[in-house]
Amino acid sequence: MIFAGSHLSSGKGYEAMGRHALKLGEDTFAFFTRNPRGGRAKDIDPKDAAALRKLTAEHSFGTLVAHAPYTMNLCSAKEDVRKFGLEMIRDDLVRMEMTPHSYYNFHPGSHTGQGAETGIRQIAEALNLVLRPDQTTTVLLETMAGKGTEVGRSFQELREIIDQVELQEKLGVCLDTCHVWDAGYDIAGDLDGVLEEFHRVIGLDRLKAVHFNDSMNPRGSRKDRHQKLGQGEIGMEAMRRIALHPALQGLPFILETPNDDAGYAAEIQTMRSWFA
Repeated sequence: MIFAGSHLSSGKGYEAMGRHALKLGEDTFAFFTRNPRGGRAKDIDPKDAAALRKLTAEHSFGTLVAHAPYTMNLCSAKEDVRKFGLEMIRDDLVRMEMTPHSYYNFHPGSHTGQGAETGIRQIAEALNLVLRPDQTTTVLLETMAGKGTEVGRSFQELREIIDQVELQEKLGVCLDTCHVWDAGYDIAGDLDGVLEEFHRVIGLDRLKAVHFNDSMNPRGSRKDRHQKLGQGEIGMEAMRRIALHPALQGLPFILETPNDDAGYAAEIQTMRSWFA
């Protein structure tokens, strides 16, 4: 089995997100810790967070997957941008303890011309400053499509970040199906081979979540444009094989497809039907 959900807005509160997820047939969901474009985070009502924890326990939800703002870049060539990103992730990891034992997913960043080696070092340095032994949150590095100067376009780049982090037990990986496809990994024609490579380079024990998206682009395009399930270049049959793969069972699968609520509910129902 998998836990299936989509990205929900935290604007109406934590418990409201949980109830919205239930309406869509979800048993997990993702949410942005603050505006996706950055800025100050809204204060969390402890009673609201407690109500969400109660709701998710009552309905046997899987692990929730928070998402950092897209503007958070821990490896920019600009020092002020790196500092801004560091402040965001430090604050977010404190806030994440309101929903303990959740995942905090982030795009590793773009080195903006410094080179991947420098970017990898800067990301690891930032993580070494913010990760704490007592935190319950697992921080997830997301696999990236490789557009522009993105870091994380290969499993090896993520491995190099992990190797330079002291509290490695606090780190995991979120595999984005659109991103790895656009980065050149053939998850449609050789899924077993891709997962074997992931295990060899990173270790499947670090794979904690899946962003489940088809792609508008041919494999290796490095463009990162998500598509609805079965309407892209990966295709529905390949998406089904991914969801049913033994190595991925029990993980939260988060839809980031270009959909409205009705579309997400339909895709969740399709995913459920694969396990019937």
